[in-house]
Amino acid sequence: MVTSAHRAPAARANVPAEPAWNTAPCPALVVGSRGAVERANDAASALLPGARPGTPLTDAVPSWLADAHHVRRPGEGPVTAAGTIGDRSFEAHPARQEDGGVVWWLVDDTDRRRAAEALRRERERTAFLTEASNRLLSSLNLDKCAEVTAQLAAAHLADAALVVAPSTSGTLIARCSEGGSPTLTRERVDPETVPGLAEALQGFPPVPSRWMDPALAPSWVVPQDLGDVGSIVVTPLPGHGVPAGALILLRRGEHQAFSRNEETFARLFAARAGAAMSAARMYAEQASITETLMRELLPPVLHQVSGVEFAGGYRASHDTERVGGDFYDVHPAAVEGEPTLAVLGDVCGKGLNAAVLTGKIRNTLHALLPMADDHQRMIDLLNGALLNSHHARFATLVLASAVRDSASVRLRLTSAGHAAPLIVRANGRVEEAATRGTLVGALPEARAETVEATLAPGESCVLFTDGITEARGGPLGDALFGEERLRTALTRCGGMPAEAIVEHIQMLASQWVGPGRHDDMAVVVIAAPRTHHLSAVDGHTRGRFTA
Repeated sequence: MVTSAHRAPAARANVPAEPAWNTAPCPALVVGSRGAVERANDAASALLPGARPGTPLTDAVPSWLADAHHVRRPGEGPVTAAGTIGDRSFEAHPARQEDGGVVWWLVDDTDRRRAAEALRRERERTAFLTEASNRLLSSLNLDKCAEVTAQLAAAHLADAALVVAPSTSGTLIARCSEGGSPTLTRERVDPETVPGLAEALQGFPPVPSRWMDPALAPSWVVPQDLGDVGSIVVTPLPGHGVPAGALILLRRGEHQAFSRNEETFARLFAARAGAAMSAARMYAEQASITETLMRELLPPVLHQVSGVEFAGGYRASHDTERVGGDFYDVHPAAVEGEPTLAVLGDVCGKGLNAAVLTGKIRNTLHALLPMADDHQRMIDLLNGALLNSHHARFATLVLASAVRDSASVRLRLTSAGHAAPLIVRANGRVEEAATRGTLVGALPEARAETVEATLAPGESCVLFTDGITEARGGPLGDALFGEERLRTALTRCGGMPAEAIVEHIQMLASQWVGPGRHDDMAVVVIAAPRTHHLSAVDGHTRGRFTA
C-alpha cells in the first residue's frame, strides 16, 4: 500500500529535476505531445521495460493506459485511469505540461483493491448466510430444508449440489444444479462409494477436496447435465448431537477447483443447514409422538352404541390447546345387551398438567370396567388410586350406565362431586337426577348415590362440566351462564337428536362467552332414539375422549 508520502504530486508545468525524478517511489512516464515516451524514471523502467524514450505509448504501456492518454475532456487533459500491470493494480494520475505533453504517475493500489475485494466478498457471503438462515428456518419440514439447502448450495457454492440424509425409508437425497429446481428422492445407496461420504454422515471432519479423485464419484452423485466433474467437496451437516446428513458440492472440470477458503465457507453454510435440518427432524419426531399420544385423547365419532344414542363435545380453555382438564369416555359393553358405561369428569386445573391426570383417571376407569355394574366400587378404587399418587389434584365425575330396553333406555347415574345430570323429556320438561357425592381424590372416602332413570323415545340425559354453567359473558361480560339458563335452553331440546343437543349447548355457551376467557367445557348427551331401526356403531370397540 502506498502511503500518503507516495501519492502523486500536484500537476505542474515541468518534470521534476534529477535525482528526485529517478528515485521517486512511484513509477512515472513523460509522454510527449506526439504520443511517444520521452522519459521514464527508474521505477517505471522496472515496471514497464518497453517504456524507452521514443517508443510509441501504445507499444510501451498496457492498452488501458494508452486509451486513457488519448481520451481527453474538452479543454482539459487526460483523466485518471486504473488497471493492472502484471499481477499488480495501479491508478494512473496525469499531470499536463505546458508543451502539451503529459506526465503519468502510477500509484500501486493493489493492497487497497485486494482489501476492498475481500470486504466485498465477505459482505456477499454474510448476505448469503443471512438469506440461507432465513430460508432454512422458515420451514420445519425436513424435505423442504433439504431442497432449500441443495438449491442454495448450487446457486452460490458450486455447479451442482446434493444433500444426503439418512431416513427410515431409504436415504433422502436432494439434488440441484445451478439455475435449476431441486428434486427429492429416497433411494438405497451405499455411502462407501463416495470418498468421504460415510465419514461425513458420521460427523467426522471433511477430507480436503484436493485429496479426492472426482473420477471416483458414482453415477448417482453426478447429474446427467453436469458433464465432467473437476472437483468435489463432501462436508458434514452438523446437527443437534447427531449429524443431520452430508453436503456434496460438484464443480465442472473447466472451472477452477475448490479453494481452501471456499471449502471453509462451505462448512459455515453446512453448519446452518445442518442446524435447520436437525431442528426439522426433531420437530417431525415430536409431532409424530404428539400425534400418537393425541390419538387417544381426541373425541370419537359417537352415534349409536347397542341401540343407545351418544354424542359429545369439548372446547378447551384456550383455542390454541387441544387437551385440558375436562374429559369424557364411552365404553361399550363387552357383551351385547349389557349396559354401556359413559363417564364425564372434570379435573382440578387446566392445560397439559390437568390432561396428564385425566389420562391416568381414564386408564384407571378402563381397568375397572369389569366392575362397571357397581359405580360405588369403581369410585372407591379410583379415589384410592388418586390419594396414593403424587398428584395433589382432585376430580369430579359422573358415571352413567345405559342399556336399551325395548324402545326405551334405562339409566343408572352416579355423581361424585359433580353437577347432577339433567334429563330432558320429550315435551321439553327438564328434570335433575337426584344423585349426589363427594370429590374423588380429596378425602379418604368418596361416597356417592346412584339413581335410576328411564328415557322414552326422543328423551335425553345431559352430562356437563362446570365450564358450561360457570362461563362468564353476556351483555356486560361478567355474568355466569348458570344452570338455570342451561335448563331454559334444554326446554327447547325435547325430541332432538343427541348430536343436535350438543351443538345447541356449545353454540349458546360460545355466544355467551364471546372472546372472553373461559374454563374447559365438555358435554355428553345420552338419548333414546325415536326410530325403531337402530344400528350399533362401535358396538365392540371402546370409544373415548379425554380433554
